[in-house]
Amino acid sequence: MANAAEIARQAEARDIRGRWLLSLPALTIIALASIGPLVIVFVYSFLTPGSYGDVIWKFSPDAWISVVLKRDIFDNTLSLADAHLSIFWRSVRLSLITTLLALFLGFPTAYFIATRPARTREVWLFLITIPFWTNLLIRTFAIQELIRNEGIINNLLIRAGLIGEPLQMMFTDFAILLGMAYVYFPLMVLPLYASMEKIDFRLVEAGYDLYADRWQVLRRVIVPLTKPGIVAGSILVFIPTLGAYVTPRVLGGGRNLMLGNLIDLQFGQGRNWPLGASLSMTLLAIVLLALMVYVRFAGRNGGSHHG
Repeated sequence: MANAAEIARQAEARDIRGRWLLSLPALTIIALASIGPLVIVFVYSFLTPGSYGDVIWKFSPDAWISVVLKRDIFDNTLSLADAHLSIFWRSVRLSLITTLLALFLGFPTAYFIATRPARTREVWLFLITIPFWTNLLIRTFAIQELIRNEGIINNLLIRAGLIGEPLQMMFTDFAILLGMAYVYFPLMVLPLYASMEKIDFRLVEAGYDLYADRWQVLRRVIVPLTKPGIVAGSILVFIPTLGAYVTPRVLGGGRNLMLGNLIDLQFGQGRNWPLGASLSMTLLAIVLLALMVYVRFAGRNGGSHHG
């Protein structure tokens, strides 16, 4: 019996080693393609900026200090970097509002699709995913054509006599919000639909049979059952909008920067690669924090569902 157990353990150990060896090429590619660049960015964030871009291989924590603080050029005193903090706040605020707006519009959309006959659901999902067939820049230009001073909305309002001169919608936070909500709307609808499709709608009918009104059924039955889809959709919208670059650049202009634009500015015109790297790592930290919140909520939901 002892020999048989030892032989089984050795066979299992050989099997595990074989699996690791087979996985080694994929693990190497992952390490080089994803972890490697992050390590380079992390190292650059602790170096000294060069005069014309690039870095000088001399340790300096100034880039990390400059993320939230600025140094006076005369007396070297530190104060809050108002410009950076304003961009951080704008990025988080617009990302949260975009997520809420996408949820507000995506929830009834997903519910509508989930309650259609099975033969027509694929058609509605097809219509939702059509924007993904078009390049992000083209979709952003489409929003620009709607809201620019000579765009469709202003022309219609002027012809209807509702306004006398064009409304300034371009190069505002509103333009960025509208563009991001349009671009990332499908990323909210699809997880919501995946959750709603699994709902046993006999539970909804049971709620009505127990004299619950529509609001109570929505709050007590539908929302709890679709909570995984709500959390997943919110994460899928919040994370890419937080680091969005194209939409704020086109619709916000140079005055309404977000984190992605600030990082690009440091690697480009600013020629301060360490600061750009430290800002990139800060953005990564915010994304990881959002993912931790998602994992916590998902784990709590799974545990309560299992109980």
